[in-house]
Amino acid sequence: MKVLFAAAEVAPFIKTGGLADVIGALPKALRQAGHDVRVVLPKYRDMSAAYSDLLKHWGAVEVPVGWRRQYGGIEHLLWEEIPVYFIDNEYYFGRDGVYGHWDDGERFAFLNRAVLEILPAIEFAPDILHCHDWHTAMIPLLLKEHFSHDPYYAGIRTVFTIHNLLYQGLFPSEVLGDLLSLPHTYYTPDAVEYNGAVSFMKAGLVFSNHVTTVSPTYAEEIKTPYYGYGMDGLLRSLGDRLSGIVNGVDTDLYNPATDKALVVTYKSSRLKKQENKIALQEELGLPISSSIPLVAMVTRLVEPKGLDLVIRILDEWLQSDEVQFVILGTGDRAYEDWFREAVYRHPEKLSAQIKFSDALSRRIYAGSDLFLMPSKFEPCGISQLLALRYGSIPVVRETGGLNDTVKSYNEKTGEGNGFTFTNFNAHDLLHTLRRGIKYYHQPEHWKQLMRNAFAGDYSWGASAKRYIDIYERLDAQTSS
Repeated sequence: MKVLFAAAEVAPFIKTGGLADVIGALPKALRQAGHDVRVVLPKYRDMSAAYSDLLKHWGAVEVPVGWRRQYGGIEHLLWEEIPVYFIDNEYYFGRDGVYGHWDDGERFAFLNRAVLEILPAIEFAPDILHCHDWHTAMIPLLLKEHFSHDPYYAGIRTVFTIHNLLYQGLFPSEVLGDLLSLPHTYYTPDAVEYNGAVSFMKAGLVFSNHVTTVSPTYAEEIKTPYYGYGMDGLLRSLGDRLSGIVNGVDTDLYNPATDKALVVTYKSSRLKKQENKIALQEELGLPISSSIPLVAMVTRLVEPKGLDLVIRILDEWLQSDEVQFVILGTGDRAYEDWFREAVYRHPEKLSAQIKFSDALSRRIYAGSDLFLMPSKFEPCGISQLLALRYGSIPVVRETGGLNDTVKSYNEKTGEGNGFTFTNFNAHDLLHTLRRGIKYYHQPEHWKQLMRNAFAGDYSWGASAKRYIDIYERLDAQTSS
């Protein structure tokens, strides 16, 4: 089958979060299964020269953006056997940052139309066009409205994946005609209207042939008012057109046995993890001790990640327990400042690394004993999978993909790969952390937890098969 992935970010070229990791890894798993999978994304100025210098010019198309006619350059490279196409337009993408610009509605309207316009130029008519999050969610509607008459596009079926329903791409109603050349008849509750705005996300839900999201639990959660952000009724109405498929990780890229960012590589050795722990403590300026449990967070510093729970318990926890805590990430200024200030109260126990560093994150996965994710919601989460891959035992709230991938340790049977709590409650979090620390000091239980973590399959293999099943079913409908 021929499959084209369309997304706003793709690892390793440009990354702000887990979306990029998925688009960087899933196509490789699908290609290994024998399918012709390709990827298209914008060419951002922020992309490292290590990649942009490799690009070759393919050609160019004219991209309608309402009444405008914009340049759509096509550059490409072959990356780990995956053809990757970059849509070049300096006006829209030749600036700092990926999102958060005043004209994001126009920038991504251009991207949606450009993805479809380049297909004849790259001589690739996909069986499946797989769109990801709001940034490419208008593609199914544009395909229906502007390209259905063209035989070149006749066999294309669309899949849309929700990575995070919170971010919906809401813009004034004028974008329909002014940027997308769509009639105002689509501005209805049955189409793309949402609370007095046009929702790109809603277009993907309504007009794609199949909708997926990134874990089975999240697929059920978003059908409820609390997690559905006003879309729960629409999502319930999708029935079997909605599937939850848990994410995996790139097990070649994230491999403690070969990871060059680590001080010592390892497969399943607690001893070598301790060597990484000591090196991490030294790097962070924490007291060096193999016996003190080191708890870590690698996260965006934003409210949905459960940071309010951490703030509520941190002083009590660090004052009363023999423990060390490191947090790595950037985000909301209030959270950044709070953790910076907390270091002054707990200089011997807390390290706050307010920055982005992929190499440091890997050393934290390898050197930490417990990995904390008390998320308010978490569509899938990749950090807990990386932590397990590196033998750091997750402490998580039972929501979304965390609920699907982390099972609470049962000391009687030896089953489970982490510690979990249900309610979004600070005291439940503190109790669960202390339970994890208790078993850290019981070697027979900790060795079992480590064995369970290292034995898990965190690859894309099984999930890729589920995507292939969906693709083949849609393709069969087209053929019939």
